[in-house]
Amino acid sequence: MNILEIIAKKRDGEKLSKEEIDFFVKNYTNGVVTDYQAAALVMAIYIQGMDYEETTNLTLAMAKSGEVLDLSELGMVVDKHSTGGIGDKITLILMPIIAAIGIPAAKMSGRGLGFTGGTIDKLESIPGYNTSISIEKFINNVKNIGISLMGQTLNLAPADKKLYALRDTISCVESIPLIASSIMSKKIAAGAEKICLEVTVGSGAFMKNVEDATKLSETMIGIGKLANKETICVLTNMNEPIGYSIGNSLEVIEAVEALKGNMKDDVKAIILELGSYMIKLAGKGENIEENKKLILEKINNGEALAKFKELVQNQGGDVSYIEDTSKFEHAKYIIPVVSNKSGYVKTMNNEKIGYISCNLGAGRMKKDDEINNKVGIIIEKKIGDKIEVGDILGYIYADDENIGNKAVTDLIECYELSNEFVEKQKHILGIIK
Repeated sequence: MNILEIIAKKRDGEKLSKEEIDFFVKNYTNGVVTDYQAAALVMAIYIQGMDYEETTNLTLAMAKSGEVLDLSELGMVVDKHSTGGIGDKITLILMPIIAAIGIPAAKMSGRGLGFTGGTIDKLESIPGYNTSISIEKFINNVKNIGISLMGQTLNLAPADKKLYALRDTISCVESIPLIASSIMSKKIAAGAEKICLEVTVGSGAFMKNVEDATKLSETMIGIGKLANKETICVLTNMNEPIGYSIGNSLEVIEAVEALKGNMKDDVKAIILELGSYMIKLAGKGENIEENKKLILEKINNGEALAKFKELVQNQGGDVSYIEDTSKFEHAKYIIPVVSNKSGYVKTMNNEKIGYISCNLGAGRMKKDDEINNKVGIIIEKKIGDKIEVGDILGYIYADDENIGNKAVTDLIECYELSNEFVEKQKHILGIIK
């Protein structure tokens, strides 16, 4: 068996065997297969596609290319993952609720790159919070208080890291088998028994339409079945930011407010839908509507917020910032974004909004970029809202006045207004299982 035969086989549209896929992943990870050979195979996969069996074999080979976390001693662990978006603080709100219900909340999260934010960056905006704990402490935290959120310190799915970086350089990112295997290999390596995936759809997401998001979801569910990991996908709207805050400490503040019960409609809808299916996957409740009531109960009785405080304290964070969010340091300049037109908000360029936030310093364009936790955007108007001249669309939080003023101009350009009435957007676009 050699890599040239494998490339030629896929180039000609033939199906690769498990052994051939294992050979490629193993030898690419250890450097025997070169980048240019891997690029040729990835391009062949991009053009010819893969069936469920091939995609599952690629997923499992990548999952086993590094360490695989065993969480079986914790019971039924249900992992939650989002395909990424703007203002996505859902993990910060949802995982304490899940823990308060009695389902082990053991989650490894990543850092932000490009226009999508990372949960770990948000947690690290809480003074003292340690995301780089040992696996032993991670597991013990879940045993002791039911929850731990940490960064990916293990060498999880290293083949995926190499392939992901390569795909980016050869314009092969938008391939459903490659996206599905990338996501699922990390989830399987992270040790979850069952998986609940939020597949974002729209201008601020990888998947721009429901049809492609459905195909991706069906592929990941198919992988889950063949890998014996029950998987459910919830399609959510990413044509506008989630909630009202974009930026690390700003999103933590919104998450705390949400755990107190002060939630925007979109955040509430996503929390209730994802959470109710996580409860079902964990075997704690078959009835989705009853599960939603249980989630609201845990918020209303204060148990969810108490669990978040317990998480923060247990990982070295200063809980006083959660008890009084006004303690978070503000950006030097808080600049209102004033509309110069009237009408109904028809569309928002959500991807551009994400990049504006990055340019302010809230995200990173390269892996080694420094994050500024204080900066970001507060959104006041969203799709379907009526606007008059002089109304405030939002606020820019900046530490540099010139960058802040440019962000104001850029944010105004993200809004398309219409004289005709525009309906509010649906938040949940479908459930695939």
